[in-house]
Amino acid sequence: MSFERDSLAAAIAAHGPVVRVLVAASAGSAPRDPGTAMLVWEDGQSGTIGGGALEHKAVRAARDMLVAGRRTAQRRLPLGPALRQCCGGAVTLVWERFDDVSLPDTLPHARPLGPAGDMPAPVARKLAAMRPGTAPALLDGWLIEAAMPEARPLWVWGAGHVGRAVVSVMAPLQGRVITWIDLAPDCFPAPFPEGVTAIPAAAPAALMPRAPQQADHLILTRDHDLDLTLCHAALLHGFASCGLIGSATKWARFRSRLAALGHSNALISRIACPIGDTSLGRDPQAIAVGVAAALLKGGNETMTRDRAV
Repeated sequence: MSFERDSLAAAIAAHGPVVRVLVAASAGSAPRDPGTAMLVWEDGQSGTIGGGALEHKAVRAARDMLVAGRRTAQRRLPLGPALRQCCGGAVTLVWERFDDVSLPDTLPHARPLGPAGDMPAPVARKLAAMRPGTAPALLDGWLIEAAMPEARPLWVWGAGHVGRAVVSVMAPLQGRVITWIDLAPDCFPAPFPEGVTAIPAAAPAALMPRAPQQADHLILTRDHDLDLTLCHAALLHGFASCGLIGSATKWARFRSRLAALGHSNALISRIACPIGDTSLGRDPQAIAVGVAAALLKGGNETMTRDRAV
């Protein structure tokens, strides 16, 4: 995980000064990995660093910083001795107070946690070597953080019960840019999930060429003919993975019809159908949980299930 400037800027715009609490380092068993962060303001917070007592202590310290006007703090906390937690490891937390003036302009970003001064040469070298998604580094009294890795695109076709469930599960997760397509504006729910792009389109398949070829696709419409058209368009365009809502019977018919449209068995087999984990049941939320788990566990590869042909 890396520095999320946009989320921090939005929190500052909405709430004023914000303290960002970062897991800068960990040793042994710890609730969250280095790079995990949460934001705390006077009467609220977002995100989590986990650990129950650890987070409670971190939030109190953040609010104390807001009252006192302190800029930074750093502390290593052994989870067992200090907080009576069973993890047994230790975490190093960094608290930083940000406002609209102190937001970094560029990433990766390095700043001193103590008095300002010239950047030491080792810090400059580490900064130059930082790649998106790299864990943060504490070096010579400086904190160095990378930019976020490029988000993976997810295109969801259909805003019915399953589409809504899938988007509600996936939208809060980091590392995804979600585009949601259906036939008309009133197909989408209100309020609309934050950070999701909705595109009403009378002919959804005409949008397929706009999708990045590294996108994951979930085809979840109410119309089997539209589903087939979208599968055909996806196979012509290319994708990282593609999942289709449906039963084994529906997929057998689609395989035959897609073959008649000129697609090879090997190519057709790149579409996963049914999607999710069928052992969880057919409830829309259960399907959404299974689909999200597949995408999170294996990235693009889990949804793209190559089959013997």
